[in-house]
Amino acid sequence: MTAAIIYNFLAPDALFQDCLELSGCSPGELALHQFPDGESYVRVLTECNGQHVIVLADLFQPDSKLLPLLFLLSTLKDLGALSVGVVLPYLPYMRQDDRFKPGEAITSKTFAHLLSQYADWLITVDPHLHRYQSLSEIYSLETRIVHSAECLAEWIDQQVENPLLIGPDSESEQWVRSVATTFQLPWQVLSKERFGDRDVQVSAPQVADYTDYTPVLIDDIISTGHTMLSAIQQLSDQGMRKAICMGVHGVFAPGAEALLQSDLVAQIVTCNTIIHESNHIDIYPLLVNAIALQLSKDND
Repeated sequence: MTAAIIYNFLAPDALFQDCLELSGCSPGELALHQFPDGESYVRVLTECNGQHVIVLADLFQPDSKLLPLLFLLSTLKDLGALSVGVVLPYLPYMRQDDRFKPGEAITSKTFAHLLSQYADWLITVDPHLHRYQSLSEIYSLETRIVHSAECLAEWIDQQVENPLLIGPDSESEQWVRSVATTFQLPWQVLSKERFGDRDVQVSAPQVADYTDYTPVLIDDIISTGHTMLSAIQQLSDQGMRKAICMGVHGVFAPGAEALLQSDLVAQIVTCNTIIHESNHIDIYPLLVNAIALQLSKDND
């Protein structure tokens, strides 16, 4: 990896250390503070003039973190960084991709506009691309996506006997299909009708030929857990084994973990894009590789 300075903005220390150990990059020091009045203080302590700069950032539960991150990115530019890239394992605000009710903010576009003003490139893991075909539709900076499908597929291959992959709704199809293709696993996708944030109903799966299989429900984001649990109940009613719930990003809204700690659920599995006890899949090596590719391009 080409030398650069890496600053850690609230990201997991393990990711920061992986990036340093597997690269020729140098650690950058920051001073972050919140004043008693709630305003943020950001100071860059490591000289970055004439250097390529990477900011590893955690934007899970983003509202309190976004403004100081923008302060940091803007300051790095002001101090003469050659380029400023941001690595967000979890990219927030992607699900509000349309105006579903009159007057709603399409926050995915606003968030993308803000970040694009202050960074030159973005690396993220499996953003929620549903109504958008690519991040370039809303981001004007360069983007690079890390795909988790192979990692999920390898975990399933090693840990699950006779897996049947289930997508709990149409939005999950792209992830289920990608994972299933890796090892040619059987899969199907259910349809969903939503009546509220925590009130959903899914169609009945067709599992008559799979009673000896273990259902693995796959989605990019596990949030309230209601969609998965509704699908799991349908599977149980048809005599299926306990299900495994698998998500790329374990957001886990309040009450979601308790909801999924059901007698019908064998295990919850997520990637470490958001730190949680369900993290069984390490995505960091893929992020480090993506950073190396980006820096190589920047130095061509």
